[in-house]
Amino acid sequence: MGHAGAAAAAVRYLRSVPAPGPVEALPRPELRCVRADERAPVDPVEFRRVLGNFATGVTVVTAPAAEGEPSPAGFACQSFSSLSLDPPLVCFMVARTSATWPRIARAGVFCVNVLGAGQGEQCRAFARSGTDKFAGVVYDAAPFSGAPRLAGATAWIDCAIHAVHTGGDHLIVVGRVRALGTADGSVPDQAPLLFHRGRFGRLEPEG
Repeated sequence: MGHAGAAAAAVRYLRSVPAPGPVEALPRPELRCVRADERAPVDPVEFRRVLGNFATGVTVVTAPAAEGEPSPAGFACQSFSSLSLDPPLVCFMVARTSATWPRIARAGVFCVNVLGAGQGEQCRAFARSGTDKFAGVVYDAAPFSGAPRLAGATAWIDCAIHAVHTGGDHLIVVGRVRALGTADGSVPDQAPLLFHRGRFGRLEPEG
């Protein structure tokens, strides 16, 4: 049984259990927010400008197509990181408003494709909404999840969803690594695709 099947089985079991008696609701916690008469602590434009000085790698997170869906799911993601060695965990952040995230959540699995310096256009395609992101894209199935493993990617990390945490207007998705690897011998070694100050960049060779 896959992860999505296990989740569905858990839901069916919970629905079959008789409902408990009435439970007294806990008081709602007070949430700190910026009031109308209070200045926001950080200007969003300045926040983006300053944080843009932190260069990141670029990935495409993919998931297999669910039953009835015409194509797999995928989106461009720069907020990806390794998290733990034992157990092997990685994480990525996704906006709560993302239309792709619910499809990945339903699959219960995902594959992170680490893009190389020559894959900027592919990244832009996966950053768009309302288009067939996989049109013309060459890929095969990752061994554990079956999610698209993009041709030309410098590395891939195949995962099961381990946990999901809230983080403001984003979700923090933790994945348990089940398989991983680097580009095969048919793809020459290439520098990683970087994102810095709102544009793509690449590592300059030494010397």
